[in-house]
Amino acid sequence: MKKTIIVSVLLVGIGVFMGVLLVSSLNTDILSPLFANEKPQIGASQAPVQMDNAMKIINDAMASASEAVLPTIVFINVETEMKGRSGMPQDEFHDFFRFFEGMPDGEQENNPRRSRGSGSGVIISSNGYIVTNNHVVENATDKGIKVITVDKKEYTARLVGRDPYTDLALIKIEAEGLPIAHIANIEKLRVGETVLAVGNPMGLEHTVTSGIVSAIGRGRVGRQGGANIEHYIQTDAAINPGNSGGGLFDLNGSLVGINTAIATQTGSFMGYGFAIPVDLMKAVVDDLIEDGKIDRGYIGVYIKDIDETYAKGLGLDKVKGVLVDGLVEDGAAKAAGIQMQDVILEIDGKPVNSPSELQSRIVFYKSGDKVNVKLWRDGKTISRTVTLKARDEDDLAVSTPEKKAEKAKPEDNAPVNFESLGFSISPIDSKIRKDYGVEYGVIVSDVKRFSMASDRGLAKSAVITEADKKEIKSPGDLKKLIDSKSEGDVIILNVKYPERSQIVALEVRKS
Repeated sequence: MKKTIIVSVLLVGIGVFMGVLLVSSLNTDILSPLFANEKPQIGASQAPVQMDNAMKIINDAMASASEAVLPTIVFINVETEMKGRSGMPQDEFHDFFRFFEGMPDGEQENNPRRSRGSGSGVIISSNGYIVTNNHVVENATDKGIKVITVDKKEYTARLVGRDPYTDLALIKIEAEGLPIAHIANIEKLRVGETVLAVGNPMGLEHTVTSGIVSAIGRGRVGRQGGANIEHYIQTDAAINPGNSGGGLFDLNGSLVGINTAIATQTGSFMGYGFAIPVDLMKAVVDDLIEDGKIDRGYIGVYIKDIDETYAKGLGLDKVKGVLVDGLVEDGAAKAAGIQMQDVILEIDGKPVNSPSELQSRIVFYKSGDKVNVKLWRDGKTISRTVTLKARDEDDLAVSTPEKKAEKAKPEDNAPVNFESLGFSISPIDSKIRKDYGVEYGVIVSDVKRFSMASDRGLAKSAVITEADKKEIKSPGDLKKLIDSKSEGDVIILNVKYPERSQIVALEVRKS
């Protein structure tokens, strides 16, 4: 009996031991829910990647900068009154501004209407000065500008002043102790630097997007108006309708620019946006705070980029400077002796190599200021002192030489076709002389598509008055001059239209 009990205990012990071994060999993940009352774990116990210190520093910098600058950005609601479409052209920037204005499609032209739009602004003083875009507030009704700060307080703003040529405006709310943006030293901004665009896109208040500085000094982005001052910071930080007037900040939380436009064919962000640099913003704001007006000096020239063909034709050793394409009648440049076909190399010792760079130099001067202009003319470097003048909206005629035309020989008046260059010319008559304000020249009767003449900007109905600074009084004059050139030589044409002048450089082809 005693032996039987001992054997039974041993068998039970062996069974328990074998059972433990069997259970431990099975998948505990399958069995555990059967024996446990605990809830299953949701999500992994740790992140799959541990951020290294360098990345953590960048991440913290972006987050800290975002938190610091958000209180300096305001949401702006605007009630506007407009007539028709205000003459805005249908280009890739049209849809962007149309979205902001809430412009309904098919609106009747010249029919007064009210609408609402929204934008952004940056607080630049503790007592309520806010900078935004001109296009955000330009058509605002009286007391139609409402400002909402980050703490949801609402104010009615008054318009202090605006500057259409830079697309900047200054508004003011009655408040004290507001958080204000720190203004960056724009000279230290570099291409490739990380920036944050902060604003209210699509009505989404206080949105932050990030990107890099894609370019500095970008011009000709398509804003309406030929006299606009464009020297933008280009960025790939997402900027959408409603971001207008918001801030572009570096990772120190310093304001580097005021967001103003996007390059788009859809009306929304497609990869690139543009911001007005803060040095230009500050110059405009200082004027507006003083008396609500802009006191800006103008040099009085029409300018264009120099490319290799122009450089070769003008005798420059390399591509540099900007070409004087025309002169404002009674403007500062003409009074100082600057001529068409001059190349502007420097302003007060600082080089200029694009139209936007020249604008960015001159914009900081006031009317009456004197600037030293270094020029390239006829193979030599010369200097002229220009006393800048205030802009006269009615004084935009391009100067034309007042010289009497000599009668051309009959054989020289026959039309000429420059097949290899892609254009044809004919003599001008008395009506063309009157309409164009010229005494002599030849009219471009045809320009072939995709030809050199077309690619270089020569257009049908242009009047060529000079070539290589020699008067062109008949088609024969221009033919003789081009025939005297060798293959690859460049000829510089002075071209006249009813409202403007132009310089066109053509590289001679003989076949």
